[in-house]
Amino acid sequence: MRPPGFWYTPPDRPDLRARILSPLGWLYGQVTARRMARAGAWRAPLPVICVGDLDAGGTGSTPAVQALALHLQARGRAPAILSCGHGGRRNAPVRIDPAHHTAADVGDAALLHAAFAPTWVAQDAATGARAIAQDATAGTMAADCILLEDGFQDPFTVKDLSLIVVDAVPGFGNGHCIPAGPLRAPVKQGLSRADLLLSVGSPAAQEAFHLTWGDRVDVAGILCRMEPLQTGMDWHGARILAFACIGQPERFFAMLRDLGADLVRAEALEDHQPLTGALMTRLDREAQTLGAQLVTPETDAVRLPHTFRHRVLTLPVRLRIEDPGPLDAALDRIGL
Repeated sequence: MRPPGFWYTPPDRPDLRARILSPLGWLYGQVTARRMARAGAWRAPLPVICVGDLDAGGTGSTPAVQALALHLQARGRAPAILSCGHGGRRNAPVRIDPAHHTAADVGDAALLHAAFAPTWVAQDAATGARAIAQDATAGTMAADCILLEDGFQDPFTVKDLSLIVVDAVPGFGNGHCIPAGPLRAPVKQGLSRADLLLSVGSPAAQEAFHLTWGDRVDVAGILCRMEPLQTGMDWHGARILAFACIGQPERFFAMLRDLGADLVRAEALEDHQPLTGALMTRLDREAQTLGAQLVTPETDAVRLPHTFRHRVLTLPVRLRIEDPGPLDAALDRIGL
């Protein structure tokens, strides 16, 4: 099921479990911090923009990468996206072809990225970046920069610009590293290697995040929010059984409620949980019993069994950058 609730206990009210596990969390954080502190050993022929997070639970790097791809394109640039292909079975560098690859091949997020820009998957960032640069040099693909998703903890590839994404609601949780909390790296050490912090949430959530974490954040911040993509669907009053296998499913459920949907049931599944035929049959039967329509996020929809795809609606969401000024200034500094 979902990550333990203590992961998101406010830092000023740590619970007993977090206190007991904090020595292990400290050790985990120190190991990660030392690995991240290594100087990048290899510089790609193209500028590398890294989009990552400090939270093991996932905070929205997928929509952030897509928003940055569109922003770069609006500036006249041709980004290529490089993903680790989480959830896929392809290990060697491969450029995604949506007509032939599936989420099982390359991962759900990477498959969605391919609709925004040329996208590659590779377990090793340097190997993937080399493959992109070779294709760009050969003229088989237009690319003048690389958007590296979830490569913040990789110490081997030089990043020209690093962005951290954080959900403003949980923030950095209880401030502890795994297993005492949600973090893969300590906040101070992690942010010291970042150029920009993208905080995602409503104005109220942003204010709460600033009050809790503002004195620990010494990197330029950019306010962002998730918004539903207008598809012409009238959600008001619709009886919905929603399910999600994403890092922050509650944010997806709240968005449906904000659109006026009657959310009769919301099922938060494990992150990237396989949507098996048995699971979907159960959810479909529950929806029929409740007289409700099944709805899921885009990243989960691409993993649905074919027999269920016509029975499940999708609510696409996009990340909106409130003030792109700091981002544009950073891109100017690296020649993009």
